[in-house]
Formats: sequence, C-alpha cells, structure tokens
Amino acid sequence: MHVRNRVTTVGAATAVLVLVGATCAQGHSADRQRNPHADKPITVSSKAFDQGETVPTKFTCDGVDVSPTLHWRHIPKKAEALALVVDDPDAPGGTWTHWVVLDIPRTTRVSHEAGVPKGGVQAENSWGDASYGGPCPPSGTHRYRFKLYALDEPTGLDEGASLETALDAVAEHATEHGQLVGLYSAK
Repeated sequence: MHVRNRVTTVGAATAVLVLVGATCAQGHSADRQRNPHADKPITVSSKAFDQGETVPTKFTCDGVDVSPTLHWRHIPKKAEALALVVDDPDAPGGTWTHWVVLDIPRTTRVSHEAGVPKGGVQAENSWGDASYGGPCPPSGTHRYRFKLYALDEPTGLDEGASLETALDAVAEHATEHGQLVGLYSAK
C-alpha cells in the first residue's frame, strides 16, 4: 500500500479560492436570472466516475496514482485561460491540494488519463510536487473536487510555481468555475 505523509497546514489562498468559488457561483446564477440566454455553467465530467461516485482505485495512492481523463464544456467566451485545481476539503488539517494546472488554453477541452491538459503548466501540490497526487485519505471517506476555473487572463507563472502563489493567482483571476466531486475511502 502506498502511503503519503500529510502536512496539516492551510494556506490563506485556499480560503480565498473557496470565497471566489462561492462568489463566482452566485454571480453566474444572478446573471442567468437576468439573462436566461447567458452562457451555461461550466461542467466538468469524467468517464471514470460520475458526480458523487467513488473515484476508481487506479486514480488514487492505492492504485497507479494517475490522473483520470476529464472533460469540460461551456467555457465562458470572455475566458482568456483556464486552471484546474483538485483538492480534498475533508483533510484533517484543512483543504489538501492534489493537483494544480495553470494557464490551460481556453480552447482545450480535455485532460487525458495520466496526462496534463495540453498547454497547461503544473504548479506544486500540497506535497510540494508539480504533479498529480491522487486521493489518499488517512481515514474515512473524503470528497475530492476536480475544479475548472475560467480566468480573465493567464497567470504567467512557470512550471513548479509554489502552491500558495498558484492558488493566489487563480483566486485573483477566476471569474467562474465548475466542478466534479468524487469520493474515496481510506483502505
């Protein structure tokens, strides 16, 4: 069994992303009420699992630990870039970030299994690695949020940017987001 050390620190940037997500969702909902023909909400999906279902072991620390194929639709016309953030809000010390990919071109619509979205730049995750680290809860069942953000401009950050810097940049430039939530239980 593959086990990872967990650091139990929470960055202020994570709290900002939660607030940005709530603000984006509220703002988008209000826009749709005023204009029913506004862009549809961003949707994120995977053939590996559906919303609220278990993430297959293959994509976790108990398996091969590779990223699942993800698809997204309904990217806002005003988006200049995209960012993908995968996190666990149920981690003991606060939200644990598993993957951050920045500056994905707005025309990219898929992240292939074990790959990085075409044109994207990986920042550090909570383990300090600029790569995907799959679900790996220490106990119980956790939620894993695969979130795609529309950005008003690219972050301009380099491969391996620090987690805090990356999450701050996403929080600063996010205008809308969509997410797919999967579950995984400790083995």
